[in-house]
Amino acid sequence: MQSKPLIGLNADFRNAQKDAPAFSYVCAGYYDCITAVGGIPIILPPLEEESDIEPILDRLDGFVMIGGQDLDPRRDGFMLHPTVRHLEPRRETFDRKLIRLIADRRMPVLGIGVGMQLLNVSQGGNLFLHISEDLPAAIPHKDLQDPAHRHSLDVVPGSLMERVYGDGEIRVNSMHHMAVDEVAPGFAVTARCPDGVVEAIESVTEDWLALGTQFHPEAASASALDVRIFEEFVDGVRERQSAFRLVA
Repeated sequence: MQSKPLIGLNADFRNAQKDAPAFSYVCAGYYDCITAVGGIPIILPPLEEESDIEPILDRLDGFVMIGGQDLDPRRDGFMLHPTVRHLEPRRETFDRKLIRLIADRRMPVLGIGVGMQLLNVSQGGNLFLHISEDLPAAIPHKDLQDPAHRHSLDVVPGSLMERVYGDGEIRVNSMHHMAVDEVAPGFAVTARCPDGVVEAIESVTEDWLALGTQFHPEAASASALDVRIFEEFVDGVRERQSAFRLVA
């Protein structure tokens, strides 16, 4: 019997405050979705040494990079925008190191929200820092009064996104003000909002299962169809496991 794949999760981080110690946390939706589709979630804290991260990745079959606040554009050579809500530096430093190690070994990876943005940036793409300024014709992609704000989605035929959603009207949640601008080499856009904002990317490199969604299939506002993104990802991880066993 094929064993359940071990799927890593990075964690969000908060520095110590006057009345609270520093702590890491993960929204339950991420590990609940992984569990629901037959994976076993393994949560990683923000480790500092690559020599500590590598042996953990050796034991994992795939990785989900979670959402959160914003990447610091200065780390990629861009000016800071006043609307940027920074990830804690300890988390961002770890996440950037982690995605590089994942990419180097072509480990299957699903990036969600800022996880997709980091996947794109780490592979040579870049970001719009504030949609309403960079793309003034775009519809609102965040509504502070409505955490369940949604918009429609156009998917590319033949993509994993099409396998997830099929035909018919698609609506996904939306809670971001940054977005993918130039797509990294080796990746293709596989879903957009009708206003043109990138909502999903997938690797076009045969030996790497890597995809990202700007929307959040793990959130309470997600639909039952959205959760199938985790199913497709974990199924792809299983296929990779089987291929490795045949080679071995």
